[in-house]
Amino acid sequence: MDNDKYLKGTTTVGVVCTDGIVLASEQRATMGHFIASKTAKKVYQIDDLVGMTTAGSVGDAQQLVRLVSVESQLYKMRRNESMTIKGIATLMSNFLNANRYYPMMVQLLIGGVDKNGPAIYSLDPLGGSIEETRISATGSGSPMAYGVLEDQYKEDMAVKEGLDLAIRAIHNATKRDSASGENIDVVVITKEAFKRLDPEEVKSRRASLN
Repeated sequence: MDNDKYLKGTTTVGVVCTDGIVLASEQRATMGHFIASKTAKKVYQIDDLVGMTTAGSVGDAQQLVRLVSVESQLYKMRRNESMTIKGIATLMSNFLNANRYYPMMVQLLIGGVDKNGPAIYSLDPLGGSIEETRISATGSGSPMAYGVLEDQYKEDMAVKEGLDLAIRAIHNATKRDSASGENIDVVVITKEAFKRLDPEEVKSRRASLN
Protein backbone atom coordinates (compact mmCIF):
# COMPACT_ATOMS: atom_id res chain seq x y z
CA MET A 1 0.00 0.00 0.00
CA ASP A 2 1.25 3.48 -0.87
CA ASN A 3 1.23 5.36 2.43
CA ASP A 4 1.83 8.66 0.59
CA LYS A 5 -1.84 8.65 -0.34
CA TYR A 6 -2.76 8.97 3.32
CA LEU A 7 -0.48 11.84 4.30
CA LYS A 8 -2.95 14.65 4.81
CA GLY A 9 -3.36 17.91 6.73
CA THR A 10 -1.84 21.22 5.72
CA THR A 11 -1.97 24.97 5.87
CA THR A 12 -0.99 26.87 2.73
CA VAL A 13 -1.52 30.54 1.95
CA GLY A 14 -1.25 32.83 -1.04
CA VAL A 15 -0.99 36.63 -0.95
CA VAL A 16 -1.42 38.87 -4.01
CA CYS A 17 0.80 41.94 -3.79
CA THR A 18 1.34 44.98 -5.98
CA ASP A 19 4.71 43.72 -7.22
CA GLY A 20 4.30 39.94 -7.07
CA ILE A 21 2.87 37.12 -5.00
CA VAL A 22 3.81 35.13 -1.92
CA LEU A 23 3.09 31.41 -1.49
CA ALA A 24 3.75 29.69 1.84
CA SER A 25 3.15 26.44 3.66
CA GLU A 26 4.09 24.65 6.84
CA GLN A 27 5.95 21.35 6.40
CA ARG A 28 4.20 18.71 8.50
CA ALA A 29 2.69 15.62 6.84
CA THR A 30 0.41 13.42 8.93
CA MET A 31 -0.94 9.88 8.64
CA GLY A 32 -3.88 9.81 11.02
CA HIS A 33 -2.45 10.91 14.37
CA PHE A 34 1.07 9.99 13.32
CA ILE A 35 3.44 12.74 12.12
CA ALA A 36 4.88 11.07 9.02
CA SER A 37 7.22 13.90 8.00
CA LYS A 38 8.47 17.20 9.42
CA THR A 39 10.03 18.38 6.15
CA ALA A 40 7.29 17.72 3.60
CA LYS A 41 7.45 19.83 0.45
CA LYS A 42 4.16 21.55 -0.35
CA VAL A 43 5.23 24.53 -2.48
CA TYR A 44 6.48 23.59 -5.96
CA GLN A 45 7.89 25.52 -8.90
CA ILE A 46 6.01 24.51 -12.05
CA ASP A 47 7.34 27.15 -14.48
CA ASP A 48 9.88 29.97 -14.44
CA LEU A 49 7.58 32.38 -12.60
CA VAL A 50 4.79 30.06 -11.46
CA GLY A 51 4.37 28.12 -8.24
CA MET A 52 1.79 25.75 -6.81
CA THR A 53 0.90 24.87 -3.22
CA THR A 54 -0.67 21.52 -2.39
CA ALA A 55 -2.96 20.35 0.40
CA GLY A 56 -4.43 16.88 0.74
CA SER A 57 -3.15 13.60 -0.65
CA VAL A 58 0.61 13.77 -1.21
CA GLY A 59 0.59 11.14 -3.96
CA ASP A 60 -2.17 12.90 -5.91
CA ALA A 61 -0.49 16.29 -5.48
CA GLN A 62 2.88 15.06 -6.73
CA GLN A 63 1.27 13.50 -9.81
CA LEU A 64 -0.42 16.81 -10.63
CA VAL A 65 2.84 18.73 -10.17
CA ARG A 66 4.56 16.45 -12.69
CA LEU A 67 1.68 16.76 -15.15
CA VAL A 68 1.39 20.55 -15.13
CA SER A 69 5.17 21.07 -15.17
CA VAL A 70 5.54 18.98 -18.33
CA GLU A 71 2.56 20.60 -20.04
CA SER A 72 3.81 24.12 -19.32
CA GLN A 73 7.27 23.26 -20.69
CA LEU A 74 5.75 21.75 -23.83
CA TYR A 75 3.65 24.88 -24.34
CA LYS A 76 6.76 27.05 -24.02
CA MET A 77 8.63 24.94 -26.59
CA ARG A 78 5.76 25.09 -29.09
CA ARG A 79 4.74 28.75 -28.65
CA ASN A 80 8.08 30.26 -27.61
CA GLU A 81 6.35 31.95 -24.67
CA SER A 82 5.17 30.92 -21.23
CA MET A 83 1.60 29.90 -20.51
CA THR A 84 -0.36 32.48 -18.48
CA ILE A 85 -1.32 31.78 -14.89
CA LYS A 86 -4.95 31.59 -15.98
CA GLY A 87 -4.02 29.14 -18.71
CA ILE A 88 -2.21 26.84 -16.29
CA ALA A 89 -5.12 27.03 -13.83
CA THR A 90 -7.59 26.21 -16.63
CA LEU A 91 -5.48 23.24 -17.75
CA MET A 92 -5.39 21.89 -14.19
CA SER A 93 -9.09 22.58 -13.71
CA ASN A 94 -9.97 20.61 -16.85
CA PHE A 95 -7.83 17.66 -15.74
CA LEU A 96 -9.39 17.57 -12.27
CA ASN A 97 -12.91 17.83 -13.68
CA ALA A 98 -12.25 15.03 -16.19
CA ASN A 99 -11.38 12.80 -13.20
CA ARG A 100 -14.34 13.85 -11.06
CA TYR A 101 -15.64 10.27 -10.68
CA TYR A 102 -12.26 9.28 -9.21
CA PRO A 103 -11.26 12.65 -7.80
CA MET A 104 -7.78 13.72 -6.81
CA MET A 105 -8.06 14.56 -3.11
CA VAL A 106 -6.29 17.91 -3.23
CA GLN A 107 -6.73 21.63 -2.79
CA LEU A 108 -4.36 23.72 -4.88
CA LEU A 109 -3.17 27.29 -5.18
CA ILE A 110 -1.54 28.20 -8.49
CA GLY A 111 0.14 31.59 -8.57
CA GLY A 112 2.80 33.63 -10.25
CA VAL A 113 3.50 36.59 -12.47
CA ASP A 114 2.86 36.72 -16.22
CA LYS A 115 2.29 39.39 -18.88
CA ASN A 116 -0.94 40.34 -17.11
CA GLY A 117 0.70 40.82 -13.70
CA PRO A 118 0.50 38.88 -10.41
CA ALA A 119 -2.29 36.30 -10.07
CA ILE A 120 -3.39 33.43 -7.84
CA TYR A 121 -6.06 30.80 -8.55
CA SER A 122 -7.51 28.32 -6.05
CA LEU A 123 -8.72 24.93 -7.27
CA ASP A 124 -10.86 22.27 -5.57
CA PRO A 125 -10.78 18.48 -6.15
CA LEU A 126 -13.51 18.60 -8.82
CA GLY A 127 -11.87 21.32 -10.88
CA GLY A 128 -13.58 24.41 -9.57
CA SER A 129 -11.26 27.36 -10.21
CA ILE A 130 -11.49 30.81 -8.64
CA GLU A 131 -9.19 33.78 -9.20
CA GLU A 132 -8.14 35.15 -5.82
CA THR A 133 -7.53 38.88 -6.09
CA ARG A 134 -6.29 39.35 -2.51
CA ILE A 135 -5.63 36.35 -0.27
CA SER A 136 -6.30 32.62 -0.15
CA ALA A 137 -5.66 29.69 2.16
CA THR A 138 -6.16 25.93 1.86
CA GLY A 139 -5.93 22.88 4.07
CA SER A 140 -6.99 21.93 7.57
CA GLY A 141 -5.45 25.03 9.13
CA SER A 142 -6.99 27.50 6.68
CA PRO A 143 -9.70 28.81 9.06
CA MET A 144 -7.01 30.02 11.48
CA ALA A 145 -4.88 31.39 8.64
CA TYR A 146 -7.83 33.33 7.21
CA GLY A 147 -8.36 35.04 10.56
CA VAL A 148 -4.91 36.62 10.27
CA LEU A 149 -5.06 37.25 6.52
CA GLU A 150 -8.44 38.98 6.59
CA ASP A 151 -7.45 41.15 9.54
CA GLN A 152 -4.07 42.35 8.26
CA TYR A 153 -4.18 42.35 4.45
CA LYS A 154 -3.98 45.76 2.75
CA GLU A 155 -4.87 46.50 -0.87
CA ASP A 156 -1.56 48.25 -1.65
CA MET A 157 0.60 45.64 0.06
CA ALA A 158 4.07 45.06 -1.41
CA VAL A 159 5.84 41.71 -1.45
CA LYS A 160 7.96 42.61 1.57
CA GLU A 161 4.83 43.10 3.68
CA GLY A 162 3.03 40.15 2.10
CA LEU A 163 5.94 37.95 3.06
CA ASP A 164 5.59 38.74 6.76
CA LEU A 165 1.80 38.39 6.55
CA ALA A 166 2.05 34.91 5.01
CA ILE A 167 4.51 33.76 7.67
CA ARG A 168 2.30 35.17 10.44
CA ALA A 169 -0.78 33.39 9.04
CA ILE A 170 0.99 30.01 8.85
CA HIS A 171 2.59 30.54 12.26
CA ASN A 172 -0.77 31.14 13.92
CA ALA A 173 -2.41 28.21 12.15
CA THR A 174 0.22 25.81 13.49
CA LYS A 175 -0.70 26.83 17.05
CA ARG A 176 -4.25 25.45 16.72
CA ASP A 177 -4.23 22.87 13.91
CA SER A 178 -2.62 19.56 14.93
CA ALA A 179 -2.07 18.56 11.28
CA SER A 180 0.01 21.69 10.62
CA GLY A 181 3.42 22.37 12.08
CA GLU A 182 7.21 22.37 11.94
CA ASN A 183 9.06 24.72 9.57
CA ILE A 184 7.56 27.21 7.12
CA ASP A 185 8.42 27.13 3.42
CA VAL A 186 8.01 30.48 1.65
CA VAL A 187 8.28 31.40 -2.03
CA VAL A 188 8.23 34.95 -3.44
CA ILE A 189 7.51 35.42 -7.15
CA THR A 190 8.08 38.73 -8.91
CA LYS A 191 8.50 39.58 -12.59
CA GLU A 192 12.25 39.17 -12.07
CA ALA A 193 12.51 35.82 -10.30
CA PHE A 194 11.08 32.83 -8.46
CA LYS A 195 12.78 32.87 -5.05
CA ARG A 196 12.50 30.33 -2.24
CA LEU A 197 13.49 31.96 1.05
CA ASP A 198 16.39 30.57 3.01
CA PRO A 199 15.10 28.60 6.03
CA GLU A 200 17.20 30.70 8.39
CA GLU A 201 15.60 33.92 7.12
CA VAL A 202 12.15 32.42 7.59
CA LYS A 203 13.08 31.28 11.08
CA SER A 204 14.31 34.77 11.94
CA ARG A 205 11.16 36.45 10.65
CA ARG A 206 9.02 33.91 12.49
CA ALA A 207 10.88 34.48 15.76
CA SER A 208 10.18 38.21 15.52
CA LEU A 209 6.44 37.46 15.66
CA ASN A 210 6.63 36.17 19.23
